[in-house]
Amino acid sequence: MGNLIRVLTKDIDNNGGNFFLDFENAQPSQSESEVWEKVNQVLTEARVILEDLQAYRGAGEEIRQAIQSPGVEGVQERAWAAVLPLVAKLKFFYEFSQKLESSLRCLLDVLTTSGSSPTQHLEQKQSLARQFAHILHFTLRFDELKMTNPAIQNDFSYYRRTISRMRINNLSADEGGEVNNELANRMSLFYADATPMLKTLSDATTKFVSDNPDVPIENTTDCLSTMASVCKVMLETPEYRSRFTSEETVLFCLRVMVGVIILYDHVHPVGAFVKTSKIDMKGCIRVLRDQPPSSVEGLLNALRYTTKHLNDETTSKQIKNMLQPN
Repeated sequence: MGNLIRVLTKDIDNNGGNFFLDFENAQPSQSESEVWEKVNQVLTEARVILEDLQAYRGAGEEIRQAIQSPGVEGVQERAWAAVLPLVAKLKFFYEFSQKLESSLRCLLDVLTTSGSSPTQHLEQKQSLARQFAHILHFTLRFDELKMTNPAIQNDFSYYRRTISRMRINNLSADEGGEVNNELANRMSLFYADATPMLKTLSDATTKFVSDNPDVPIENTTDCLSTMASVCKVMLETPEYRSRFTSEETVLFCLRVMVGVIILYDHVHPVGAFVKTSKIDMKGCIRVLRDQPPSSVEGLLNALRYTTKHLNDETTSKQIKNMLQPN
């Protein structure tokens, strides 16, 4: 596919063109290698996290029996033994969210520095743009899996209730326990959110902007809007879409597009849905609507329920109607 193929479409950053990033093959240059290696370790772990989350089945049956038969010998112990290793996994997932946040900040540091336009940054640092895309892809995939698995919150709620009861009864709550009270509170807030990883990234991007007042906010928002436009062009142009070696890359691009829209909407003062937005929201929604519904319903829901400005008065009725559930 080549590292970068220019596609002449609408002007994005007054630099005369949209472009096609090779999300499948871009490799780090020498100047990118240090950041790339650091982020790559986290992305390698991300693949394991998704496999673990996909295989997460929960301790629903053991918990149900423990609640229904509190006096039956051995039932409580079996439920506790089933829940403990699952809570260890949930702790692992939560702690990984903090690593992901750190990686995002590393990439934003490089991709939003002054002196180059967003197009130039993405053109010259394609492997880091690809890693940024992989972080977004992981985030939306994690949240999709979490939203369809109620066992996660059920298991953690049972764990907290049991720990609380142990403390009241002066039993050793820490024996075999994986999570202290302060960490349990933070994990509880994390898993209570419908899209916890997306919230982590949105908060991290917002904090990145506030922590770097010397970097104009446009450096960050233009980087996000440019990537959204890149994904839209890749997806709506058959000539370029056909260059993907896997159908999975189509879904990858869709997730990345939605991810950067949500980040943009949280960071930009007036969001992604106003007429002056640098993201073609109608075009992006049309691209989503053109896909098989089963593959994009979660992404449409992410735009409906995790953006910040969709329901503002400045959002056109047409966009709101386009995002109405069927």
